[in-house]
Amino acid sequence: MTRPVASATALSGKFRQDITVGPHTLAGDEPKEAGGDDAGPTPHEYLLAALASCTSITVKMYTDRKGWPLRSVRVDVVGVPNAAAYTMIRTIHLDGDLDAQQRERVLEIANKCPVHRTLTGKIEITSELTG
Repeated sequence: MTRPVASATALSGKFRQDITVGPHTLAGDEPKEAGGDDAGPTPHEYLLAALASCTSITVKMYTDRKGWPLRSVRVDVVGVPNAAAYTMIRTIHLDGDLDAQQRERVLEIANKCPVHRTLTGKIEITSELTG
């Protein structure tokens, strides 16, 4: 398994970042009220998007495999910074004729998505300088 590589480079604007992840190019920035140009999501917004998309993918894969009648899934994640912890409030919207037992299982599966497990598990970050 290859390790994911993400790179961010500050080239233009005050805080704008040109981000590459594999073959994909994204922009990151800070909002105007924080001194940025609002040219892209903030780093925390990307973190929220990672949890939302991973949850949605995980739920869709599981319900497809089970043959359950899920028409669509949308996941909203709101970040709430406070002194005690950065809280992520995740709301999973299910469109389909799932019974109560299936809905409960979907919630269990959502809590096992890889990004959720990463964020709630032990994270180690090592840093080094070059150049």
